[in-house]
Amino acid sequence: MKNNILTIMKKELIRFFCDKRMVITVLLFPGLMIFLMYSFMGDAIANMYTVDDNYTASICVVNLPKSIEYIANNSGITLTSIDINELNVSKEKLLKKDIDICVVFPSDFDSAVSLYTTNSQEAAPNVEIFFNTSSTKSQTAYTTMTTLLDTYENTMINKFDINKSDKIYDMASEKDTAGSIFSSMMPMLLMIFLFSGCMSIAPESIAGEKERGTIATLLVTPIKRSELAIGKIFALAIIALLSGISSTTGTLLSLPKLMGGASDSMTTNYYALTDYILLGVVILSTVLLLITLISIISTFAKTVKEATTSVMPLMIVVMLIGITAMFGDGAKSEIYYYLIPLYNTVQSMIGIFSFKVIPENILVSVVSNLIYTGIGAFVLTKMFNSERIIFSK
Repeated sequence: MKNNILTIMKKELIRFFCDKRMVITVLLFPGLMIFLMYSFMGDAIANMYTVDDNYTASICVVNLPKSIEYIANNSGITLTSIDINELNVSKEKLLKKDIDICVVFPSDFDSAVSLYTTNSQEAAPNVEIFFNTSSTKSQTAYTTMTTLLDTYENTMINKFDINKSDKIYDMASEKDTAGSIFSSMMPMLLMIFLFSGCMSIAPESIAGEKERGTIATLLVTPIKRSELAIGKIFALAIIALLSGISSTTGTLLSLPKLMGGASDSMTTNYYALTDYILLGVVILSTVLLLITLISIISTFAKTVKEATTSVMPLMIVVMLIGITAMFGDGAKSEIYYYLIPLYNTVQSMIGIFSFKVIPENILVSVVSNLIYTGIGAFVLTKMFNSERIIFSK
């Protein structure tokens, strides 16, 4: 039996690796495209919402007070004083993005602020800031100006400070931050990558052989249908696992650019060898289950196209399960969650990535996946024994 399973595995692996187009499409292309796409998205987002460090905002000010001018000069901010009659012209320039913002102060701003009290029934002096949200530079200038005004206001009524020292007040370590980011993103991405890898090869191996008629040749050979099912599942799992590794590698390499400001925390150096081993075991058991499910669906199909279409609902389910990693507060601790197919994988990954591994839950998750795979292999064997299913046209 062992030799027959190895023979089927060898046949599937040779068929795959001898097809250069399949190797490039399934193994190399996903990781490369994900790396390029995520890196490009990270650069595009950064360019969209940030300006150059040496950029000087164009700020026009009506009735520029001496106090604000003094704070602006000390902060390295250039303010251009204009007359009230030039306000409409400045608004037109702002609309055309020729300037960044236009600020209008009351004519007696300094004296009005000094005389105003918070318990007064009169309205506080109002500063108007006109800006253009369609311009990143205008939004940046608006933030700069409001920060400057907040600084001025604090100098007027500052009674106490918050966290005004060199102490570290954020109690979350960089390791905790990395764990939080990875545990919310990677389970979803890994589930999608693993499923995509399985989907790219299983329909071709099962429905493709039915469509070409080559599966009939296999079934007349002196080999048990169970051996054929197990051999295909193992071989396809190996290929899908390699595809998932390619996609995951591309993602990890591009995440620092994609995450931008959080890139300092985007490092896998905090994970130990045992974490990778646990993750590998969970992923392997999941790939076996996914391959089995897709193979069963593909066996019902008459063509590769039909098989691919039939698998789409399962892909939606996998994506929805993966998205659950982005909600909640860490991995579930109750053991019965780890008996639910696919959901147990997501919970196990959350635990591993967040450094909160419960070995018993990981074990239950892996064993249950293997049991479900065994049940699926049994179902696949029965389907191979059915001439109505195998030879349907």
